[in-house]
Amino acid sequence: MEKIFRPNLNSFKNTFCTFDEVSMDAVNGLKIQFDSKSGSKYYYTKSGMYRLSNHWGRLANSKWRLKPLEPETISKIKLGYAAWENFYPDNAVEELYYLEANHQKKTVNYQHKNNPDYDKKAVLRTSFETTKRIKQIRNLFNLTSWAKYFEYYDIDLLRQKIINELIFTNKSLEEIKKEFL
Repeated sequence: MEKIFRPNLNSFKNTFCTFDEVSMDAVNGLKIQFDSKSGSKYYYTKSGMYRLSNHWGRLANSKWRLKPLEPETISKIKLGYAAWENFYPDNAVEELYYLEANHQKKTVNYQHKNNPDYDKKAVLRTSFETTKRIKQIRNLFNLTSWAKYFEYYDIDLLRQKIINELIFTNKSLEEIKKEFL
């Protein structure tokens, strides 16, 4: 009989991880190894972790995000998988995060500097600074009232230029807006 792989539960504290949503079939034959008080179920393998949950994002002292399947599933309960090497350290003081914007979908997300896709062009920020910039970018994507003071032909192009400045520089939003006035 094969020994059940079980990681140290403390190894998940203060971590950032992006899970990929996978089909529920992925855990067929696996046993639940941890059932949290909030209802999430965990399956551990030698290569990584499956998490079945209806909530993602900030979890106690960790930041775990789910990258959804395309097209997105309608179920609120989703199964995510992450390899062990995709769990990165998190804390409030280090500049660990950078931003990525999808201008077509009008979304913004933060990523960890240890992500192998990081090209070192976006500015690294602390959790607090990252959260502040995310709010600013979401407002730029979702609102138009901010644009009434600008002369522009294409609001989406103006949006993209301002958002890119927020991602790739340390300039404040006010400084950026002044440059485009």
